[in-house]
Amino acid sequence: MAQLIADRRDVDFVLHEQLKVKRLARHDKYAEFDRKTIDLIVSEARNLAIKELLPTQKLGDEQGVSFHKGKVSVPESFHRAYKLFCEGEWVSMTEDPSWGGQGMPHSVSLAASEYFVGANCAFMIYPGLTHSAGRLVEAFGTKKQKELYLKKLYSGEWGGTMLLTEPQAGSDVGALSTSARKNPDGTYMITGNKIFISCGEHDLVENIIHPVLARIEGAPGGTQGISLFLVPKIWVNDDGSLGEFNDVVCTGVEQKMGIHGNATCSMALGGQGKCRGTLLGDENKGMRAMFHMMNEARLLVGLQGFAFATTSYMYALNYARERIQGKNLLQIKDPEAPSVPIIQHPDVRRQLLTMKVYVEGIRSLLYYIGFLSDKMATTDSAEQRATYQGIIDVLIPIAKGYVTDRCFDVCNMGLQVYGGYGYIKDYPMEQLLRDCRITMIYEGTNGIQAMDLLGRKLGLNNGKAVMDLLGAVQKTLSAAKAVLELKNQAETVEKAANKLTELALHLGGLAASEKIQEAFAFAYPFMEAAGDVILAWLLLWRATVASAALNEGRSKKDEAFYEGQMKNAEFFTQVILPVTLGKMDAISKTNGAAVEISEAAFGG
Repeated sequence: MAQLIADRRDVDFVLHEQLKVKRLARHDKYAEFDRKTIDLIVSEARNLAIKELLPTQKLGDEQGVSFHKGKVSVPESFHRAYKLFCEGEWVSMTEDPSWGGQGMPHSVSLAASEYFVGANCAFMIYPGLTHSAGRLVEAFGTKKQKELYLKKLYSGEWGGTMLLTEPQAGSDVGALSTSARKNPDGTYMITGNKIFISCGEHDLVENIIHPVLARIEGAPGGTQGISLFLVPKIWVNDDGSLGEFNDVVCTGVEQKMGIHGNATCSMALGGQGKCRGTLLGDENKGMRAMFHMMNEARLLVGLQGFAFATTSYMYALNYARERIQGKNLLQIKDPEAPSVPIIQHPDVRRQLLTMKVYVEGIRSLLYYIGFLSDKMATTDSAEQRATYQGIIDVLIPIAKGYVTDRCFDVCNMGLQVYGGYGYIKDYPMEQLLRDCRITMIYEGTNGIQAMDLLGRKLGLNNGKAVMDLLGAVQKTLSAAKAVLELKNQAETVEKAANKLTELALHLGGLAASEKIQEAFAFAYPFMEAAGDVILAWLLLWRATVASAALNEGRSKKDEAFYEGQMKNAEFFTQVILPVTLGKMDAISKTNGAAVEISEAAFGG
């Protein structure tokens, strides 16, 4: 079953040949993370994922969570898996060891997480949100808050959530109505209702710490008047002991299309007037705190989508090699010709190669973003850190929006490779497709990601962030042009990158004019085009590395792998990128039909 989560050879290729992460060990922060240690971490993650988490995936989907009188029980198999996950100290892989983390590079943690999330995403949301809550405490908490909560969260002994969404305030967070009233002792009484709260209540831990967005009485309206509070399910006394129940009640769980093993809860805060919280950060600065964590949260959702896609691809590839159906086209007229594995059929090969280029390109994208975070942590130059952060900021809406769109497509193709068998529950493909769909919605719908890219990220630092990213692209293009087999492909990618730059200027200009609605009507297609260009760059980068390896004759057994990287770049630039260029032509015309049509003309 190992090959049915992720391709270890490709994981190693990105870490060690494309990004060369072992070079991080030259710096004191990551001195212990040499090649041997990194490989050991990935191997241990892989073993835990395959042996303990993967068997719980189907069970969790079938059993789901149960709700009774405010209490939520997770699938029984999750308890052993959670215990082992916490014992392995996997909850906080990148965090400071003094707070219970492992202090490993972000790029390496992404490789480990790929196996974990691919094995059971619904399960991984529990420790994932716990880690995110801990990061908020570490970034904005007082000394007392850190002492009370941080080690408990980073160890997984306590759980964590994020209480943002309300019935009337989904993407429009500024419309929330949850209120906070200050008490004489400095705590706050919290009153309100939240919905769609992942892990809001469950029985994996004895206490759950809820970061809650609320408005202090008298604060300004909109997002500028929102504050962030720490609200424990069970009150935590000053000495760290647990006190009384804190009037945080789960009122129900959602019956969802997918991720059945994760509890998505409706929460009532202060229904009995006894819910207390402590301010996390400054008054009226809650949204700033949340945006501080937004990159990490959106990258995590991109990783979730990717994990579904890579798992779907590995299953589809394995199935196509084993499923015997039909004759080879070259022998179609021979009545004696045997039936062959479906991987020999051209249309199946087209689907598999399409899946392959997206999976492997996206792996490089996500790991690259993690690697930029690692480089930020290992430089003393404030200017260099700002450069890395700017590139990350530009890539995040693509890593969430574009990535989860394409990953859902990959899961859909994976099901198609299975044919009718893919549609039934005896096989894993229909669950992967169902589970993947949520990644296009939560942590900001993909339409919002497109608006973020166009409205905020293109002009970030007066356009410097985008130019720095294009500088990295140009470096790859120069290297690829020096390789005879890649010269034409490099020129195609360069043409697409130049066209994308022109399009960004065009849409940016419209967005700053009276034609702002027309501009944002094309934000989504622009994000798709930008994602294609970024993926083309990364696949070309991979191909230049593979070309060098082939020329050096590094390993006979790896020839097919490296040749596959060359074909990846060829297929993407010759088959997919021309469609992207056509899409950019359409975007450049910026037709106004979508905003000009009257509501009545939609019909209904």
